[in-house]
Amino acid sequence: MRVDTIFTNARIRTLDPERPTARSIGALNGRIVGFDEELEGVDAAQVVDLDGQPVLPGFHDAHHHLSLTGFRLASLNLRPGAVNSLDELYEAVREHAEGLAPEAWVRGSGYDQNFLEAHPTAEGLDRVAGGRPVILEHVSGHMMVANTRAFELAGYTGREGVPDIAGGGIPRDRDGRPEGLLQESAMAPILALVRPMGLDEVQRNLGLASDQALSYGLTSVTEPGIGEIRMVGNSPLDYHAYQTAVEQRTLRVRTTLMPYITVLHPFTDLPDKDVLGLDLGIRTGLGDDRLRVGPVKIVADGSFIGRSAAMHACFHGEAENFGVLLHEPDALRDYIVGAHLAGWTVATHAIGDRAITHVLDAIEHAQSIAPRPEVRHRIEHFALASDDDIARAARLGVIPVPQGVFVSDFGDGMAAAVAADRRDDIYRVRSLADAGIVINGSTDSPISDANPLVSLRDMVLRRTSGGVVLGERERVTVDQAVRAYTFGSAYAVGQEHATGTLKAGMLADFIALSDDLYDIDPERIAEQQVTTTVVGGEVVFER
Repeated sequence: MRVDTIFTNARIRTLDPERPTARSIGALNGRIVGFDEELEGVDAAQVVDLDGQPVLPGFHDAHHHLSLTGFRLASLNLRPGAVNSLDELYEAVREHAEGLAPEAWVRGSGYDQNFLEAHPTAEGLDRVAGGRPVILEHVSGHMMVANTRAFELAGYTGREGVPDIAGGGIPRDRDGRPEGLLQESAMAPILALVRPMGLDEVQRNLGLASDQALSYGLTSVTEPGIGEIRMVGNSPLDYHAYQTAVEQRTLRVRTTLMPYITVLHPFTDLPDKDVLGLDLGIRTGLGDDRLRVGPVKIVADGSFIGRSAAMHACFHGEAENFGVLLHEPDALRDYIVGAHLAGWTVATHAIGDRAITHVLDAIEHAQSIAPRPEVRHRIEHFALASDDDIARAARLGVIPVPQGVFVSDFGDGMAAAVAADRRDDIYRVRSLADAGIVINGSTDSPISDANPLVSLRDMVLRRTSGGVVLGERERVTVDQAVRAYTFGSAYAVGQEHATGTLKAGMLADFIALSDDLYDIDPERIAEQQVTTTVVGGEVVFER
């Protein structure tokens, strides 16, 4: 027998209980063919010595905006640390704008008012942009700030006459003009000026994000929300863009794509007018091991750090602020039921507990009228969840997709946004596992950096940037965190039969690390580096 590659001299944790460890692994046609003694006498076209390094299955980010990550990598970085005050932000915009053509758009992203103490304003940006239009995206992706020139290009000279938009927020000055901040659906008129993106720009962004992902040990990602330019989609031709990127090997990380719900449509020729789908009945699961159609994505509410998530109780210190529902409960139910009836898995962004209630109501209704016991509907984020919410999700077979890294990135701000007795209910993980839910790992990149090692540390330690442990009862073990970021994320998209563990017949996706995460102090997990990334038996990254 001759195989493509044998990787030797490694300390392999397979996460397969039937064979938990190995020293060598063989790959043929992109899949694992055996370990150790099973490879004795086997010839190989290539032998790779891993120098005794620890090896794990490749990481899988269950909620990673791949194209948006690439866009932010190519744009002006305004994340905390890059700019630490409004003055620094405005100066960064000024310097960036000076290098652009007179009519070019100034695009920046990643600012967080919790660190700057206020949002930038249109007038402040006017002073530094040299007459150019400006869009600065909030770190959450749920808000942006536009300057006066951008409003003018949208048809609102002097920021006059801008209407309220359902599902959005527009803070205004004393004269009724927008101050510059646009929240949720209110971003659409400005986004329409810069979308759809051209195929070349999407290819560039996917290439940048793919390279970063592989350097972080991500061999698979789930991309939440393509095709809808009023949300996070690039273009109505998004699937074509991703498929082209795979064909040209620009996109080398395995990708599951979630189309946005508004891409689906009713079928006039079907007797059931409630069904929502794509032509020919295309649904979740179509594709191959490089590019697949995943769940359909819906956004039910806003963000936690932007204080626009839909809450049962008001945000702390804001008696009138209960957040924003992007869809009324009946409309949300119709979306979820319609996609469910067409055979889709549904993944709904729900951060606040009120939004979570409405999503669980809709899923329960869908299952009552058209039972699909095998389906794994998801709730993305599941950020403020009670014990009853978790028990109900488990009973319904719903998979929550929280982001452990948000604890260190945004934990102090999130804790300040709710009453003290709810702080331990923020981004729960251990309680999900205790309820029998298969937990997963994700970063919501570029909202947080995509590095899984930081997220793994935070799942274990749950310490905020201010040094506070947020929800100590929600800490998990290193093994639970690693399994979440491998098997668990594959399970969340129905791919646990192909990836997430290392055994014969599975895809040969694995990584080598600078040290063994199981043997070091959890404090040091984020300091480690991925030294080698292998996708389909091919070394695609080496440090």
